[in-house]
Amino acid sequence: MKLNQRFLKNLFSLMVVALLLLVACKNVKTTEESIPSKKGFKLVWNDEFNDAGLPDSSKWSYDTIGNAFGWGNHELQLYTVAREKNVAVSDGTLKIKAVKEKLGGFNYTSARLITKEKGDWLYGRFEISAKLPDGRGLWPAIWMLPTDWEYGGWPESGEIDIMENVGYDPYNIVASAHTSNYYFKIGTQKNSIITVNDNRDVFHKYTMEWSENKIETFVDDSLYFTFSKEADDFKVWPFDKRFHLLLNLAVGGDWGGHNGVNDSIFPAILEIDYVRVFQKMK
Repeated sequence: MKLNQRFLKNLFSLMVVALLLLVACKNVKTTEESIPSKKGFKLVWNDEFNDAGLPDSSKWSYDTIGNAFGWGNHELQLYTVAREKNVAVSDGTLKIKAVKEKLGGFNYTSARLITKEKGDWLYGRFEISAKLPDGRGLWPAIWMLPTDWEYGGWPESGEIDIMENVGYDPYNIVASAHTSNYYFKIGTQKNSIITVNDNRDVFHKYTMEWSENKIETFVDDSLYFTFSKEADDFKVWPFDKRFHLLLNLAVGGDWGGHNGVNDSIFPAILEIDYVRVFQKMK
């Protein structure tokens, strides 16, 4: 009996220590020194979302210009600016929140973050760890747009979609590249789909590697989309100018709202653990 009591006491002590270590590890902030290196690449920009409150204003801005015209896709949300109800950092992650509420003539609010003029790159490896929201009518996206639009408006200057997902097709992740010759409105889009059955439950790493001649997109380092340079012609390859990152959670739209919006799902959250940008060492 005494042996069993001693054993149970020791076991309990070990369990307490393990729990304390787990809590301590969760509260350790990620530093640049602790980020895994990539062979041939160096870290040039990142946000680990360690500090609670609004996103770091030295790295992120808010894009609202398309509120007036539904962003060209008949989207239903009002994107807001620096409003913690729609975007906030807590417990080590960024949370972009779509909310059902009446504001500014809209029935939904959300946020669209951009790194424009705070993070702009020509080529690199872009890693974003994210957990996606669940619900019909949602349209989360991790993507890139040209900073200077040197070849003209969309799609002439290009668009790179690292991750898109729509709530009515919950497990399919889509990566795309849009150019003057290749985009969905003329039926020539270049994209690929990968199925990720637990993208609502756990974080996955959505990655894009962009070089002078190729764009490759991965989920958890599994390659599923490649777009290669065909010619020195911006109509097929406008991807020789600087681009910036966007993170947003849309409601409705021509694609996201194709099967309507389920109003019982709100509030809905696109959760980002980190954003990391690497460029090739010279």
